[in-house]
Amino acid sequence: MRRRLFLGTLLTTVAGSRLAVAADAFPYGDSHVFAGHRNGQMIGHHALRFHEEGGQRQVATSIDFAVRLLGMAVYKFTLRSHETWTGDSFQAIAADTDDNGKKSTVKARRTANGIAVERESSEPLVKTSGGDEALQHPASPRETMPAQTLPSTHWNIAQVRASGLLHTQHGTLYKVAVSKGARETIRTATGSLPATRYDYSGDMQMSQWFDDRSRWVKSTFHAPDGSTIEYILQE
Repeated sequence: MRRRLFLGTLLTTVAGSRLAVAADAFPYGDSHVFAGHRNGQMIGHHALRFHEEGGQRQVATSIDFAVRLLGMAVYKFTLRSHETWTGDSFQAIAADTDDNGKKSTVKARRTANGIAVERESSEPLVKTSGGDEALQHPASPRETMPAQTLPSTHWNIAQVRASGLLHTQHGTLYKVAVSKGARETIRTATGSLPATRYDYSGDMQMSQWFDDRSRWVKSTFHAPDGSTIEYILQE
């Protein structure tokens, strides 16, 4: 009897440890890809790539969107970014954007004083991705943001608890308020899954959904022209 009790306790402890490890494990695989739709028509893809290198997590983002009219591309948007994380601590990002010919570069890294940001832009800054009001060019191309600032790269569920996000296209600090919404069933390219909705207000207005593994699984927002952009996960 004592042997059976011991084995039962041991198995329960091991199972509990495995569950704890699973709960703390990074929720994404090597890649995570969305198809972007504008008013129901696909306009391109938003892809994430994850890998570990030198004890740090590297996250690469590529966005390629094109709006076409009569077969002709009337608007193009591309973004390439690379993030570095140590555990849950954001370390650095470098991002290059071409917004229909308006190019911008943002670089940020963690320092002893906070997040040091450098930005370059070929045009006056204009908010996108749900923040459409005109922005004045910053007085300086350099700025130090609070140490807890996270990049607006969407995949990290920790951003729903943030009050400010580094906008990776413009290199400015976007003030946000995020409210937790209802549990919903969302559709993906291969089926459906349960997720929790989060609504962003302030400088960034959009909705995002995260599943029970804390993966980003859907987004919707309004583009500057009033069209609706929806991200559908390609599982």
